[in-house]
Amino acid sequence: MSSSRIMKWITGSFELILGIPVLGALIILGYAYVPLGIMFILHVITLVMSMKNGETKYGSVVGIVTSLIAWIPFVGMAMHIISGILLMVSAAKSSERGRGYMPPPPPPL
Repeated sequence: MSSSRIMKWITGSFELILGIPVLGALIILGYAYVPLGIMFILHVITLVMSMKNGETKYGSVVGIVTSLIAWIPFVGMAMHIISGILLMVSAAKSSERGRGYMPPPPPPL
């Protein structure tokens, strides 16, 4: 398992936790919005790692956007959930490619 995939699973989990309505708000407000800055840094690190490994980048990009606009109450909650799901899906798809998947041959003519 590549380090970028591990980071996608970690950041996706954190995003889903921050997307839980009351819990996420308590964490973000309780720590004076510092978790958003930490998530921004983690998403940038994950993006750089994904680019080096040639893996999908959309989850990290959406996570960066989420970190920038998550201070808006309900928009932030929705964006945390969306970015968490996208990161988890991209981490899972990366694992499928690594298993030696070969597409089926084209039909005979």
